[in-house]
Amino acid sequence: MEITNVSEYETIAKEKLPKMVYDYYASGAEDQWTLKENRNAFSRILFRPRILIDVSKIDMTTTVLGFKISMPIMIAPTAMQKMAHPDGEYATAQAASAAGTIMTLSSWATSSVEEVASTGPGIRFFQLYVYKDRNVVAQLVRRAERAGFKAIALTVDTPRLGRREADIKNRFTLPPFLTLKNFEGLNLGKMDKTDDSGLASYVAGQIDRTLSWKDVKWLQTITSLPILVKGVLTAEDARLAVESGAAGIIVSNHGARQLDYVPATIMALEEVVKVAQGRVPVFLDGGVRRGTDVFKALALGASGIFIGRPVVFSLAAEGEAGVRKVLQMLHDEFELTMALSGCRTLKEITRNHIVADWDQPRVVPRL
Repeated sequence: MEITNVSEYETIAKEKLPKMVYDYYASGAEDQWTLKENRNAFSRILFRPRILIDVSKIDMTTTVLGFKISMPIMIAPTAMQKMAHPDGEYATAQAASAAGTIMTLSSWATSSVEEVASTGPGIRFFQLYVYKDRNVVAQLVRRAERAGFKAIALTVDTPRLGRREADIKNRFTLPPFLTLKNFEGLNLGKMDKTDDSGLASYVAGQIDRTLSWKDVKWLQTITSLPILVKGVLTAEDARLAVESGAAGIIVSNHGARQLDYVPATIMALEEVVKVAQGRVPVFLDGGVRRGTDVFKALALGASGIFIGRPVVFSLAAEGEAGVRKVLQMLHDEFELTMALSGCRTLKEITRNHIVADWDQPRVVPRL
């Protein structure tokens, strides 16, 4: 079957992967309302395209924290990629590098920061979970710095793991031939089999529930890397993130895997952008499957977007080639959306290029 869009990879991944693994990647928390909403909310935003503009040249390049990338489409941290494909995070790193964009490596990767760095050049961020043992955290951050990672994406929405019922039913655990590579030498790399989700038990045992805004400050004392706060959904927390010295904000609901019935990230984006007031960049994570989604996020003020599930599903289907193809398809669709909307650069994408169903009735300008 010829793949013509990103979503088709999920069907292939479902056929190829063991049920426990597919369910781990695909499922959300509890009723999975937010999981569906992350996608559906995009369909409540429509375009107001401008016509008769010379769109013979389209420039999608941008800079993120000073790093130039080919497009505002980046790779979100997703855990345990070797469950999807033997090449795991290596393949993802190489695909991102080939596409000229940023990969974020998960703390819970099945390849270490050093291994990913060894795949060759590339701009990489490191996603951080804060463990109860702060020495582990400091060590990990230092290793990421030494391995050439350029920023820390601090996950702030996981003091406890969300209730993912598929993982409970499947008694999810990391397959025995894999480890959480970054923690291997610290005796934290294995996950016990439990009569629940093995990951939920691991998080309950290891992740620090006392994490607070003062720890964002603490992190800045142990690293010179810029810190992105990942998991912000409200204006109030956006304000605190800026005040705490964050270099950027990632609007994320953890792929709808934490608290169910939070809004879709595309719905939460605008209130965060308004508070940030351009002082720090705001990124969107969650639900992006089309180039049109990317455009909508940028029109609402995002500086870029991150994709998660499309990466693991395409990785499962075709390894590195699959991830490359996902990035290429999103690149091409986004470029086409820009052209058909009359935008030649990212700066030309404005709030006036879309209408959302929560907008006030538009006053039609008198001509």
